[in-house]
Amino acid sequence: MTTKWIRQLAVALAAATSLAACAQTPPAKEDPKARLAKAEAMFVERCKKAGVFIHRTAENVESVFLMKLRPSGINYGDQYRMDDPYGRDLDGDGYIISFVRGSYDTMRPKQTKPGWPERRGYRYVEALDEKDGKRYRYTGSMKPVGRKNPNTPNHQIDLARNPNFDLNIYAFVLERVPAPGPAPRYGVTYDDISTREERDYWIAGSSLRVIDLQTNEVMAERIGYMTDRGQGNTFGGRSPWLHAARNACPDFHRFPDPVVVVPSSAAQMRQTQDFVESVLKPIQEK
Repeated sequence: MTTKWIRQLAVALAAATSLAACAQTPPAKEDPKARLAKAEAMFVERCKKAGVFIHRTAENVESVFLMKLRPSGINYGDQYRMDDPYGRDLDGDGYIISFVRGSYDTMRPKQTKPGWPERRGYRYVEALDEKDGKRYRYTGSMKPVGRKNPNTPNHQIDLARNPNFDLNIYAFVLERVPAPGPAPRYGVTYDDISTREERDYWIAGSSLRVIDLQTNEVMAERIGYMTDRGQGNTFGGRSPWLHAARNACPDFHRFPDPVVVVPSSAAQMRQTQDFVESVLKPIQEK
């Protein structure tokens, strides 16, 4: 056998030995009951430091600066994506819209009950555009976005009763212009505070803060955690992070009326607005 082949054989044997050494027997799966028990014990410990901590409030606030926007799309079950599943809110432009005055009026019940969130919104909202790094000011209003079909039987009846019947379809439309002058004094931001170990056991942690940008003072903070008791089970199309919203501290049930049943994952929407408005009281319309 030539020296060349001996050298090649030696290299091949060394590589095989290396791969064998690196190969490991897969660890035995953790007992599901023991795993859930550990996850719940960890969750109980995290809940001891969770809560709403308001140090100072401000009255007659006209605007807020959104220091971080929410991404588009919902994280249904990506275990290690650090996008703050607990703080999940309206996504994309919907998150901005939720802070703008008038955006909730079309959804608001005609007669709100004591304890229900007011959701007044602010006269305008500002944020940086990640694409161009510029600051923009957002406002919004109800505007026609389409027309109803006048030939449908119901609309023919409406037009017969009232020739001036409005066939327009309306929606709340967000408007954006370059921001003039200085940014708003008060900022809103959030962070995913989960650790790798917490995510291993399907626990998500969240920090939501209101900051006085003139003094860098944290005026209020909400620390929250939630856990998926199914430990990531996706059987039957199950969404782990949506189910985790059922096991949260603080929880998401903000409606005191027991008749109003809102799924926990649905109650997550506009949670940021509710917290911010409890700290930064929106100015009243004259």
